[in-house]
This record gives sequence, C-alpha cells and structure tokens, in this order.
Amino acid sequence: GWVLLGKSIHPGVGFAWFLTCCAIFGYFWRFIVRYFLYLLKCGHIVVLTDLITKGRIDDGGKGMFAYGKDTVKDRFGEVNVLFAVDSLVKGVVRTFNRTLDFVANLLPIPGLSSIMSFVNALIYAASTYIDESIFSYGLARQEENPWSSAKDGLIYYAQNSREILKTGLWIVILDKVLTVLVWVVMLAPTFVIAALLPKSIVAVGFWFVFGFAALLASNVRSAFLKPLFLVMIMTRFHVEVQNQPINQEWDQRLSSLSDKFRELVGKVAGYRPMPHASVQRQHA
Repeated sequence: GWVLLGKSIHPGVGFAWFLTCCAIFGYFWRFIVRYFLYLLKCGHIVVLTDLITKGRIDDGGKGMFAYGKDTVKDRFGEVNVLFAVDSLVKGVVRTFNRTLDFVANLLPIPGLSSIMSFVNALIYAASTYIDESIFSYGLARQEENPWSSAKDGLIYYAQNSREILKTGLWIVILDKVLTVLVWVVMLAPTFVIAALLPKSIVAVGFWFVFGFAALLASNVRSAFLKPLFLVMIMTRFHVEVQNQPINQEWDQRLSSLSDKFRELVGKVAGYRPMPHASVQRQHA
C-alpha cells in the first residue's frame, strides 16, 4: 500500500486522488488559456472594427498590436464583463437559430429541407462568428454598457438574420473547399518524403510526416482562413445594421424565446461602468 501521514492508503484510492487533482488542474488551466485567448481575440476585433467601420486604425501612431493591446487594457472592466456576456450571446443565438425556417432556401441543394440535422449543422457553422460581430458592434458604437450593446446587437442579428446567415452559409462552403485545398498542398510533400525514406521505416515515417502535415494544415486554417471569414461576417453585420432602427417586436420575441436573453436584459439596468484605465491614469 501507499503511506500518507503514517497511514496506509489503498493504491486505488491514491490513483483516484491523482485523477481528481489532474481533472481540477486541467479545468483551471483550460479556463486560464481560454481567458487569455479571449483577450487576444478582443484585441484582434478592436483592430478589425476600426478597419471595417473607419477604413483606418485610430491608433495615434501606434502599430496594430500595440493599439489593440492598449484598447483592451483601457477598457479592461468592460472586456471582463464581455467574457460573461459572450456565453449568454451564444446561448441566445443558438435558441433563435432553432426557430429559423428559411435556411434550406438559401442554398440551391435539392431536398435540403428534409435533412433537418444537416440544416441545423449548417446554421450552427454559419453563426460561428456572430458573437464576435456583436462585440464589434459595441466597440463601433463606443457603448459603455456591454450588456446593452449585446442586447441591441442580438436584436439586430434577429432583424437581419437572413442576409447575415446567407453570407455565413457560403462561408461554410468556402471553408470546406479551401480547407481541402490547404490539406492537399500540405499533404503532397508527405508522399514525396515517404518515397525517399528507407523501406525499413517507410510506414512509421509516412504516418509521422502525415501527422505533421495535418498539423500544419490546421494551423494555416486557423491563422489565415478563419480571420478572413470573421472579417466577412463582421463586414456584413456592420453593413446591414448601419442607420437601421431597432425593431422592438424582435426585443419582445427574443424575450419570449430565450431565458438567456431575459437574463441579459435584466443585467442592462444593473450595470455600473468602470472608469477606463486611461482616465484613471489621468486622475492619478
């Protein structure tokens, strides 16, 4: 047996404690990584929002990275609230998308309307970047209350869902086509390298090179294709909502559809904006 503080412990109990500790550590590590990746995404959207809505970066002479980083730091209180807002927005979007009945008509695929699981998968994939677009909407409006901008952004999405999802669905198709092309480009050298390997290790070497090429293809998609698709959806969102009034009927409809939307509405009035870091530095 194992000994802990002078007492014998069954190996199974010790192993269970080990797995529990690993699970707890893994949960917190995943949360930390997700949070820092979220901050990085916020900085990315800050820069893209300026480029889409102004055609330039209002950076005061700073580079893109420095401008995005400083904006996130200055609005750190709002950004942290947006971390919580994001999950509510995704929940509302999922609930709303389940009520849509026009998606099957957006793509010229015979019989698509009868394959509901496929239609729902398309809707989910097409709305991948909606939460980022709603965050961008709040930045463009310089809204101090992130709950309020998220609420208005969701209503705007509901009002313009047909046009936004039309772009999103074609992005899904483009994503699949370009991803296959990237994989072909990355995998082509695999067969050349495998052909040059000694026969004794050709099998192992092929799978090693194959895995490496697949990893490269995945990274190329994340680094180049996904940002391109994000820009396409954000641009469509901003174009559609420009100078468009809020339709209060959609406010009522979303409230009746989603508990998360009602929760978000309830947080609008209770939010108290925090001073920006730049303002705090001026008063210091």
